[in-house]
Amino acid sequence: MNKHVSPEDCCLIVIPCLNERNYIGALLNALSMELQAPGWRIVVADGGSKDGSQDIIKAACAIDPRIIFLDNPKRLQSAAINLAVARYGRDFEYLVRMDAHGQYPKSYCQQLIADAEMTAAASVVVALETTGFNTIQKAAAIAQNSKIGNGGSPHRNLSTGGYVDHGHHALMRVSAFLAVGGYDETFSHNEDAELDFRLRKAGYRIWISGRTSMVYHPRASVGALFCQYLNYGRGRARNIRKHKTMPALRQMLPLTVAPAVAGTVLALFYWAAIVPAFAWAFTCIGYGFYLRVRQQMPHGPLAGLLAMVMHVAWSTGFWLEMLSLGPRRSVS
Repeated sequence: MNKHVSPEDCCLIVIPCLNERNYIGALLNALSMELQAPGWRIVVADGGSKDGSQDIIKAACAIDPRIIFLDNPKRLQSAAINLAVARYGRDFEYLVRMDAHGQYPKSYCQQLIADAEMTAAASVVVALETTGFNTIQKAAAIAQNSKIGNGGSPHRNLSTGGYVDHGHHALMRVSAFLAVGGYDETFSHNEDAELDFRLRKAGYRIWISGRTSMVYHPRASVGALFCQYLNYGRGRARNIRKHKTMPALRQMLPLTVAPAVAGTVLALFYWAAIVPAFAWAFTCIGYGFYLRVRQQMPHGPLAGLLAMVMHVAWSTGFWLEMLSLGPRRSVS
């Protein structure tokens, strides 16, 4: 296969999937209609869906032979990508990772390839714009799009393009992916940041696209959101332990949340023990009302409360992992 890939040629698209019947059909239909060249391959690596997702995927395969169903017995997204690349990736220069529950603009893949060709970067990442459908999703989206929810993370804000340390994974050169060993399959979460660390250490560069971005739909319930961020915290801690690094500055304040909340029990003996947790809660709730009044966001107050859920979960997961308490790996 020609090693110089242009937007009109081909690349390997991999979509990890687990119980995504509400989203996977629309995504595959959109890709099938937009990507007209026969050289594209779309691999859906399913981790054992029980909600009918597999039937939807297999029906799409019957219509478009470029779509391939791949069983992912390990269930994890990291394993899904590794398996798809091992099975099909060596014939392609570029790998594009897509989320089953994401929405993508037209020419998304072509814009990523154009960025890679322009910059010669090993990886092109994108910014996330988070939106929701129900009340919890809408409020979570507000929190995740704000600094109180994302700490100013580059890939949580629209970008004009530039080199970064980490971003939401979109496109990667297959040669670079294989050179660093792919994803670490012991990571159920934060596997993207862990791989980015190894890419940078190996001398590869990561570019965040200013041409395109994607829309992400947050978890639809408070419990699911808590579990997600608990696992995010665990993943970040495992990353730090593995590579012996320090948390980023934007992550240090959330780290104090779980200890501050736990410390409120000491208020029974010393009233000032409640001050750190009170200050944090006041800030989150106050910011939520600021969004409601000044930014005209009706779900602002709920967003402030959900930001607190995210902070507590992330901080708790981080410290549980650092202290090696509870299960080391979970799938969600």
